Amino acid sequence: MTSTSLAPRRWWAIMPIVFITYSLAYLDRANYGFASAAGINRDLGISPGLSSLIGALFFLGYFFFQLPGAVYAERRSVRTLVFASLVLWGGCAALTGVVTNIPSLMAIRFVLGVVEAAVMPAMLIFISNWFTKKERSRANTFLILGNPVTVLWMSVVSGYLVHAFGWRHMFIAEGVPAVVWAVCWWLLVRDKPSQVTWLSDDEKRALDAAMRAEQAAIKPVRNYAEAFRTPAVMLLSAQYFCWSIGVYGFVLWLPSIVKNGSALGMVETGWLSAVPYLAATIAMLAASWASDKLDNRRAFVWPFLLVGALAFALSYALGSTHFWISYALLVVAGAAMYAPYGPFFAIVPELLPKNVAGGAMALINSMGALGSFVGSYVVGYLNGATGSPAASYAFMSVALLVSVGLTLAVKPQRAAARAYASPAHGK
Repeated sequence: MTSTSLAPRRWWAIMPIVFITYSLAYLDRANYGFASAAGINRDLGISPGLSSLIGALFFLGYFFFQLPGAVYAERRSVRTLVFASLVLWGGCAALTGVVTNIPSLMAIRFVLGVVEAAVMPAMLIFISNWFTKKERSRANTFLILGNPVTVLWMSVVSGYLVHAFGWRHMFIAEGVPAVVWAVCWWLLVRDKPSQVTWLSDDEKRALDAAMRAEQAAIKPVRNYAEAFRTPAVMLLSAQYFCWSIGVYGFVLWLPSIVKNGSALGMVETGWLSAVPYLAATIAMLAASWASDKLDNRRAFVWPFLLVGALAFALSYALGSTHFWISYALLVVAGAAMYAPYGPFFAIVPELLPKNVAGGAMALINSMGALGSFVGSYVVGYLNGATGSPAASYAFMSVALLVSVGLTLAVKPQRAAARAYASPAHGK
């Protein structure tokens, strides 16, 4: 039985829920860039350097709590963990709208990172419970599409909310939906196919057999310590650190870069900030489809990151005097940085068995969180210190070039081939 004929209703039952959940998580972490562009610094007396640190504090909390969340999701329940996270992060996001001083804002940003930390690895584990190897790049992409699609509409909506009501009402209005969605998540989601009633017994057996066959073809790994020491996991962790410097330096400070460079209002800034994410959505869908079709992951990661690096380098070379050309290059950079997510997160479950794959993905994602902290802090600092985004373009370009080199150093297909030839496969 082919993967396309394995209970096709899974796609309609699972992926909309996955997409909405991650969309809400991304909404509540990325809208700080709009508050920064709209005057939160002036209202609370925040200096440019401190603003960069506050924007980046989310990622410190996110970094420290990835692994504990992944272990709980892998050994206990994704459903329970994500339900609690939805309630807590929605509350923290809404509370950002009522802060009156800098320490409380810093605390909320850090706690928001803590309660969102487990969501990404938990959702990747959830997808690996429901979708086979040949489907996983597309499934991962539908999850991570919650990122650019959310920023796409958030950029427009946040621009209008800030213009009409101010940054405080924006945070409150965009935090409440996560709490409401938590109830829907709890009612609609079950951890594994065996727990649902909308699949037939035959469909459950066929899916279980396909999953077991995949696991039998992967070389056994005893524990997390052994998994974390594998060259592929170490290289992918370093790669994702560098890649995330570019992505989150871009995401968090794009509204400020556009507004300062164009002297446009917040509504126009919102529309211009949305365009790179429309391009990113299209690029992600195309890359994930091709990666699954050709059963190749690495070839759909590094070329896109190289394009992103070159786009940032050209923006740096142009300087601040050619806004519209520089803006077009930012659109290219945004699309190129997002395109490889689906293939990238399909690599680990193809290299490591189920007992350690979730932890390995959490480790890689935690290093991405650390890179996100560095990217969002340094980009914000450089923009404030130099009065121009040129230096930050150069910084993001170098980070992406390093990630290209690290991607090329990973040999997932060869590792997979060795796994298929291992004794575990012959049993």
